[in-house]
Amino acid sequence: MQNFFFDFDSTLADTKRVAVVATQQAFLTKGLTAPAANVVVSYMGVPIEVSFAKMADRPLTPADLEPLFQEFRRQYALADGEIQPFDGMLDTLAALKTAGKRLFVVSSKHSTPLRRNLAQIGMETTFEALCGSDMVAHYKPAPDGILNLLDRFELDPAQSVMIGDAIYDIQMGQNAHVATAGALWGAADPTAVKNQQPTYLLRHPKQLLII
Repeated sequence: MQNFFFDFDSTLADTKRVAVVATQQAFLTKGLTAPAANVVVSYMGVPIEVSFAKMADRPLTPADLEPLFQEFRRQYALADGEIQPFDGMLDTLAALKTAGKRLFVVSSKHSTPLRRNLAQIGMETTFEALCGSDMVAHYKPAPDGILNLLDRFELDPAQSVMIGDAIYDIQMGQNAHVATAGALWGAADPTAVKNQQPTYLLRHPKQLLII
């Protein structure tokens, strides 16, 4: 593989606790029942523009949802200093770059907090480009994020791999007709990821060096 597309949450960095707390606090602040932690985790990888309506205890209009999104982003920013890269990730990314690989991020996060989070964990110059949820017409598992980068940088799909911890990442890669790698080190549901039949199943970031 020459072109590596990474999910962010639970693939590059451990963000589960921050995501759970920010989601629950946002819901409570807006007078909604806070979703259980396992429910929040199950939707990680899905943009909040999709997941929040599904987690709400009552139907929400677009006018209801926008303040909820804003409160979530505020709560997330208060705690995102707790985000840390997974063990071995920084060294692995450095080794991939030294080997001449091209590195990208495809995330369900909005590109603004995504850039901030990458900088916080020492990855601000690691990736050639990123594609956030605000840069696509259709969210994961649609292939738009990967196709965006393949087109912008004239990359060969046959030499490209999508790395992610959730089924949505694997499905997106499959829909874009690139190879896929299940990042089991961060997966909330490893069995579901395995059942999606990714091209590779990886238990540690350093295994990226041999695909």
